[in-house]
Amino acid sequence: MTYATGRIYHDADSHIMELPDFLKAHASAAERDLVPTMAMPTVGALAVLDAESAAAGRHSPEKVAEMLALGDRLLTGPKGHAALGAFNAEERTQALDLLGFRSQLVFASYSAGPAFDLRRPIEARYAAARAHNRGMAAFCASDRRLLGVGLLPLDEPARALAELQHIVDAGLKAAWLPHRLPGERSPGHNDFDPVWTLMAKAGIPFLLHVAGAPIQVARGWFNTGRAEPRDFMGAGESVRGKDMTSLHHGAETFIGAMVLDGVLERHPGLRGGAIELGAGWVPSMLARLDWIAGIWKKSEPELANLKRKPSQQVIDQLAFTPFPYENVAELIRQSDERLYMFSSDYPHIEGGRAPIARFEAGLAGARDSAKDAFYAGNFARMLSLA
Repeated sequence: MTYATGRIYHDADSHIMELPDFLKAHASAAERDLVPTMAMPTVGALAVLDAESAAAGRHSPEKVAEMLALGDRLLTGPKGHAALGAFNAEERTQALDLLGFRSQLVFASYSAGPAFDLRRPIEARYAAARAHNRGMAAFCASDRRLLGVGLLPLDEPARALAELQHIVDAGLKAAWLPHRLPGERSPGHNDFDPVWTLMAKAGIPFLLHVAGAPIQVARGWFNTGRAEPRDFMGAGESVRGKDMTSLHHGAETFIGAMVLDGVLERHPGLRGGAIELGAGWVPSMLARLDWIAGIWKKSEPELANLKRKPSQQVIDQLAFTPFPYENVAELIRQSDERLYMFSSDYPHIEGGRAPIARFEAGLAGARDSAKDAFYAGNFARMLSLA
């Protein structure tokens, strides 16, 4: 028996746990000096990569057998690099067989930093993106259920368009964009229209994901004269309570610019999503965008030209993954059942050991059609799946 049963489930968030040499292994000779060997955690809950498995590129047969023996309880087993299929494609197929998801998007875990970090030279950022995208395509190539997500820095429109074409040609199914100001331009700048045009034509949704922008607030916010809290993983690099208060702000600003600059209206075939950033902020964003368009159209003529209300544009074209502890039924009541998607975050620790049960608790009272949309339909619409 699989973990997910009784209906179709598409998983909008899973990850590859790259090995330290992942980027260098997939870089061209010209790019190799531009991409780093990635540092792995040495303390905290993520410090689980053992040298033997890293060198072999797979877990030992004994470890694989132990994890396969978990059956439909695979999510109760090891996480991070220690999980089944964390970095080996053959093992990932075995993991999906046990999980029972019809498909799952696969995001980077560590490669986004080298590709998105503005402190790195622009050539190095795009070299990291290209190397990652080759590696992701290779990881997902042997199993149609694995839908690889490419990395796409937007900082230079011409480079971004070229890398997007590589994403399309490589067979990747979505593009992860950093949710920050791209190259001192709005994402609604005319220079980016060729990118949105190709995305819409190729059926490649743009995705915003946690860690696509800095996840921690300035350290001074924790200066209370008392001990500074550690994050829940024990390494000090993940989110803490105060970080969560604004984790979604960059994504909301990015989406707001896309709507108010008319990108979604000009490209009705464009799809997108915000992943692992929660969804409690979505109903208020819809209301806020509508009144912004209604009030500021008096001084901003472009807003007066919008044919669809901003909220309708978002409902038609975007989707969001709630955290497992959010009340999805209430979010639907406040907005629309077409907006929200299921995610497991496998094999990351944050996904927990029983995501379906937790989401079911938050869907109490929801119609069956809303549940079908949440677990499968909205994902299929975003990815243009048959």
